[in-house]
Amino acid sequence: MKLATIRVPRGVQGIVSPGDSAGATRAVKAEGNALIDLGATDLGAFLAVEGWQDRAAAASAAAPGAVTYPASGADFAPLVPNPSKVVCVGLNYRSHIQEMGRDLPEYPTLFAKFPDTLLGARDDLAKPAETDKWDWEAELAIVIGTQVRRAKGAAAENAIAGFTVLNDLSARDWQFRTKEWLQGKIWYGSTPVGPYLVTPDELPGGTRPELRVELIVDGATMQDDNTADLLFDPVALVEYVSTITRLNPGDLIATGTPGGVGNARKPPRFLVGGETVTARIEGLGETVNRVVKEVAP
Repeated sequence: MKLATIRVPRGVQGIVSPGDSAGATRAVKAEGNALIDLGATDLGAFLAVEGWQDRAAAASAAAPGAVTYPASGADFAPLVPNPSKVVCVGLNYRSHIQEMGRDLPEYPTLFAKFPDTLLGARDDLAKPAETDKWDWEAELAIVIGTQVRRAKGAAAENAIAGFTVLNDLSARDWQFRTKEWLQGKIWYGSTPVGPYLVTPDELPGGTRPELRVELIVDGATMQDDNTADLLFDPVALVEYVSTITRLNPGDLIATGTPGGVGNARKPPRFLVGGETVTARIEGLGETVNRVVKEVAP
């Protein structure tokens, strides 16, 4: 199945979002050229409903009373607009670890993002005026589908609702001001994610998918690798992160980026504004974002 969160205008199909002049968001399932309303405001809310898998499987455009939207031209919101947490993994592709000149880590390198860093899959991407080193990072992201703590084996696998595409834009000059990376990773509206959650049953490798990952800037390929190169696979990451903290439906785990980031190129290359950046993962889709310059206050 392919699930998403889309933005719809106020009043469409009787849906009203009081106080939100821009409109509402709805959780949907893709079926051919239609997006079927799943009866929830967004995908995070839908994943929190008991038995969401059966509800999604049963949703059909042909069902009496079904509310649908055209898939063509859909306005994708961040896949999960308000996850309780976004956990990110650094240095998890062997190719990227090597290009950064580091040793293979014994444990996952973790940092966090906040929900307001997230963008929709087609939204404009603002380059902050304060950075001159705005860099790309295409990543496979895990979407959690059930609450778990200290999950092992099958429990960790079953906690994975599916996977999506995430682009972890990074302000490298801020990231490397200190040994902690957080300040380079949490800029407002800096992380496109989506457009779809794809369930593991549709992917080769299931909860340990082997998928091509690409990052393209204005038609030029910058990153091209496969998730088979991950040092810590998705199930291992769910096990590790859930040992530390409880994972909730809709939480995201970004699994890291492969080699080819701008900061490691010789000479380095960064986004300056005006580019179109595409993060693409086989079987999942792509985020396509136009980089716009943010005006300094």
